[in-house]
Amino acid sequence: MSAGQAVQAGYKNVKVYLDGEPAWSKAGNPTYAGYGFICQGNNVLVDLRSSEKAAQARIPRSVSMPFDTLEDVMDEIPMKAPVILFDDDKAQSLEALKLFKEAGYKKVSLVEDGYHGWKRLGGKLIKGPVVTEVTWKRKLVPGEVTIADFEAALEDPSKAVILDVRTNDEVAVGKLDGSKHIPLDQLCSRMDEFFATIDGLTKDEDIYVHCTTGARAEMAYKELIKNGYKNARFLMAEVSCELNDCDIEE
Repeated sequence: MSAGQAVQAGYKNVKVYLDGEPAWSKAGNPTYAGYGFICQGNNVLVDLRSSEKAAQARIPRSVSMPFDTLEDVMDEIPMKAPVILFDDDKAQSLEALKLFKEAGYKKVSLVEDGYHGWKRLGGKLIKGPVVTEVTWKRKLVPGEVTIADFEAALEDPSKAVILDVRTNDEVAVGKLDGSKHIPLDQLCSRMDEFFATIDGLTKDEDIYVHCTTGARAEMAYKELIKNGYKNARFLMAEVSCELNDCDIEE
């Protein structure tokens, strides 16, 4: 979908990394959190610098976990929490990212260029006694459907249309029984044509979108809303399938 938008905007040399962010991250490559998510997202923002440096100036909402003590305290962060790391040492940030990945954390990103990058960007800084307690709790974001409601629709298809926006190759391995499928990169160009093939579907119907982690599902949800499918929602969860045997985990 993003590639299609880039082509429409006039870019001519556009290529797509089909495996997406999950594969990029799984391979050990770093990802970087956006400014808005750092400031207001439901995440755990970790300051890897010394507590002395953190007390002098730090990003608001950050929790002080100096790198030297990280392995002893990182398990205080819930495994499902999105984690954002920053430091004033790039190599140390990357090493911390590796430690979190090896410990099983799947949603870990960095502040681009760390503390200094944030400061150059003009990001807000605070000072004073550091925070060391993690208080994160899972919150649904606007447009998100709960796993319970999603699974209820799997049991009773009259509750909602389940829409799978993974690639054709992913669906060939397995898919949720009863779900409809259209790859994300075809959704914009074929949306109304595709939904016209579903008997009785109107733009008022409930549509629950999923992919493998939720990232592509959220993008599809935004396009559906923009095109008048006002009761679309997306699943932010890990969905893995082999034939019609699928697991859904938060």
